[in-house]
Amino acid sequence: MFDTLTSRFETVFSRLRGKGRLSEQDVDAALAEIRVALLEADVNLDVVANLTARIRRRAVGEELSGALNPAQQVVKIVLAELTSSLGGEQLVLSYAPKPPTVVLLAGLQGTGKTTNAAKLAQWFLRRGRSPLLVGADLQRPAAVEQLRTLGERAGVPVFSHPRSPVKAASAALAEAARTGRDVVIVDTAGRLAIDAEMMDQVRRISKAVRPHYTFLVVDSTVGQDAVNSARAFHDTLGIDGVILTKLDGDARGGAALSVKEVVGRPIAFASVGEKLEDFEPFHPDRLASRILGMGDVETLIDKAEAAFEAEQAEEAASRLLEGTFTFDDFLSTMQQVLGMGNLRSLLGMMPGLPQEMRGADIDEGRIGRITGMIHSMTPAERAEPDIIDASRRQRIAAGSGCRPADVKALVDQFKQMRSAMRGLGGLAGKRRASSPKPGAARAGRKGRRSAGGRTTPKGPAPVSKAPLALPGLEKGDWPGLN
Repeated sequence: MFDTLTSRFETVFSRLRGKGRLSEQDVDAALAEIRVALLEADVNLDVVANLTARIRRRAVGEELSGALNPAQQVVKIVLAELTSSLGGEQLVLSYAPKPPTVVLLAGLQGTGKTTNAAKLAQWFLRRGRSPLLVGADLQRPAAVEQLRTLGERAGVPVFSHPRSPVKAASAALAEAARTGRDVVIVDTAGRLAIDAEMMDQVRRISKAVRPHYTFLVVDSTVGQDAVNSARAFHDTLGIDGVILTKLDGDARGGAALSVKEVVGRPIAFASVGEKLEDFEPFHPDRLASRILGMGDVETLIDKAEAAFEAEQAEEAASRLLEGTFTFDDFLSTMQQVLGMGNLRSLLGMMPGLPQEMRGADIDEGRIGRITGMIHSMTPAERAEPDIIDASRRQRIAAGSGCRPADVKALVDQFKQMRSAMRGLGGLAGKRRASSPKPGAARAGRKGRRSAGGRTTPKGPAPVSKAPLALPGLEKGDWPGLN
């Protein structure tokens, strides 16, 4: 979403780093570019003015004059103030002493309230809670049925009342107490635009259930209209936070940068994809770091820890270094990587990547074709690809809808990778074997001197000049698949 804004910030910072000292005029020139970039991203005008004023006040003061590297200090100041505009700190939810904890979702039609109600329910479920979804949207046809379908996918029950949304919400509290549910999530009706009837209905629902949290679901691609809607809902309900949807889209992202300062309430969660799992707590500091092109290592680690089983990952790494890594291992690892989320989003979290790589379009369909080829292999072929001859390639290609040349390319690259990793594993083993055991050096000094000597020839270690790449993930290496 923030690709263009990130590019503009990186251009500004690169110019600052080229200067040994920064004058007040240099700072003003940089802030002028930042101001234009924020306005082009559809950030609220008052937010832009306040943000740039805070940056300038700090950048031209004593804080900058005493810095050893003024350019880096400016980047640090921008990061801190951008984080502040996004909310400063993560909103941490607390639970009612006497269950259930009630969460009310409000918002306009089309913002994704129903889908994000299910996402939020699954998020609570993964944290050991027992949520109950409540279908209080009787205005939109089949809204309750949609919620039931999503609830079934999430593993969360759904309660509703066919005649009254207010009765559905109030009766849900008794249902939660009866069934031992400790979190109640109420999905309310929306409209294409704010009107008195909708506001009155959601106000009556709120009065009936007395929610501990009222979250406004906001479409982050809408821009300033989303911020205006947030202000109107806050005046009516007194919202506690915002759930931003479609944060993985291609819009400019002005809503994300504006809503906290305009409404005065933090962003609680962000929806970063279409799957129920693509939902996470909002971290202002992490998003600010991504906007400035610094990556987001913490979120990347969180996703990896959630997707990978530690023992399985360690075993796969061990087999990779031993040269016994199989196609089954490769397929399992690839599926776990895909389980971390959208690949383009993951690239955006990696610090130091060039802009063209962060914004690259990744054809996940190519990964599907690789998966199809591996699934068309027999267990013996997956374990030992050396047995795959021309006739076997023909059968695998027919079973996966690819060409024999594509199968050959996959097998050749896999064998190349396995051979290279086997070499690294052997080198690591030699180093471990040649390392003295604890106390060995002291024993040698007491007796005779150790013969010692080099275990490798002088000069740099020879390195293969053949390109090393994971099979199918290097563009240009796949005939007919690019």
